[in-house]
Amino acid sequence: MKIEDKRVLITGGSSGIGLALAGALLARGARVAISGRRADRVAQALQELKAQGFTAHGIVADVASAEGRVATLNGALAALGGLDVLVNNAGGVRAGRLENTPEAELQAMIDVDLVAPILLTRAALPALRQSGDATVVNVASGIALVGAPFYATYAAVKAGLARFGESLRRELKGEGIHVLTAYPGGTDTPMMTSNRAGPDLGFAREPASAVAEAIADGLETDAFEVIRGGETRAQMIALNRENPAAIDERFLGLKAALEEAVRDHSAL
Repeated sequence: MKIEDKRVLITGGSSGIGLALAGALLARGARVAISGRRADRVAQALQELKAQGFTAHGIVADVASAEGRVATLNGALAALGGLDVLVNNAGGVRAGRLENTPEAELQAMIDVDLVAPILLTRAALPALRQSGDATVVNVASGIALVGAPFYATYAAVKAGLARFGESLRRELKGEGIHVLTAYPGGTDTPMMTSNRAGPDLGFAREPASAVAEAIADGLETDAFEVIRGGETRAQMIALNRENPAAIDERFLGLKAALEEAVRDHSAL
């Protein structure tokens, strides 16, 4: 895909990977609308982009609700005059033992990380079809590829999003709509602020800008997936397929420290 002049909607675009991706795509000539739940944060994000020399459109809405999805899509179509790229980036996380996590927080992850992207994509398909050269980008997580303890529900919804994208890509093959799935690893974003786990526990972090540039490159090359984490991540994915018991043992040795480090990790 040639990014220049493409009309892009990025959910969760007011911070983190979404905001960095907005900047990366604007730098490549795209026209961008970002959405977020908080009016003050959306306004701040637009100011940050303006300081970089870019102009974007902001939409204040919660994609976890039906009304928010309607407002998000209608706002983007009104601002951009159509849609070529939908980036399902909005997400939330709550770490901790499953039996200690309130049901409302589990449901919130399901709603924003899985239900919202599916339903927003469904609603956006008519506009994407009109493009003739469109892409849906689903931002999953490295935890969708290798499940980590204390992230059971988050792993489930992100893995579900990944398989949703794979299936939809095949469903839409030959119809002018491509689907790309991104698997960020640990990334330095506001979502990670309450996570105290470091590289020794498998949470090395890279700048959001690096993830954004990789996704932008993936868009340009019509990639199927973008997996962050380099050779270390690739080896862990391979070992998880070939000898999952070895990964179990590795996590067993880290489990007590990891549980303590992520027990307050919440961004919902």
